[in-house]
Amino acid sequence: MRTLKTSKAMSAALAAMLATAALAGAAAPAQAETLIPGVTGCGAAGVKQERGALLGALAGGLLGNRIADGNRGTGTVLGAAVGAGVGSAVGCQMQHNDVQRETAAYGARTYRHNGYALYSGVTPASYDRVGQTLVATQTVNLRAAPSQGGERVGQLRRGERFEALAEVRGSDWILVGRNGVGVGYVKGAYTRADGYRYASY
Repeated sequence: MRTLKTSKAMSAALAAMLATAALAGAAAPAQAETLIPGVTGCGAAGVKQERGALLGALAGGLLGNRIADGNRGTGTVLGAAVGAGVGSAVGCQMQHNDVQRETAAYGARTYRHNGYALYSGVTPASYDRVGQTLVATQTVNLRAAPSQGGERVGQLRRGERFEALAEVRGSDWILVGRNGVGVGYVKGAYTRADGYRYASY
């Protein structure tokens, strides 16, 4: 009897994960700017949306499996879908809150240099425009200046997507942006193009 219950729980968890994968495949593009855009399209950088969707799908799938009368498979899939949506919305809101907190930490003052808005404390440089989304390949520090000796002003986590505003001319340093404002520099060697669905701020 216990083996049968364990088997049913495992089947429910598997169905929840499959439902999450299906939702992720049909999600809105990463450029979407709405608060509830789908499982992977939050307008604020981060990975909390994806994690929330996965946890919500697992919890919803298990709950749907338990309370479904008759057709537990349908209950599991529906529960996973609802759970993924709720978890996604909560995670996306958390990402927006994180961005607001980090922006406040930098202070409201910005200045302009060669057409770029920079937060105070970020050293200007000569730039070549990039204007695309990159992903950090490992956890790496953001620097106030484009050098290893620059003051640490933040961090990108492994797999985190970020705005690459520009490259520093004659180097492999990249100006990292938040909402179009330069907040620090990261070495290009620790980044890659956002060709995969993995990452955040």
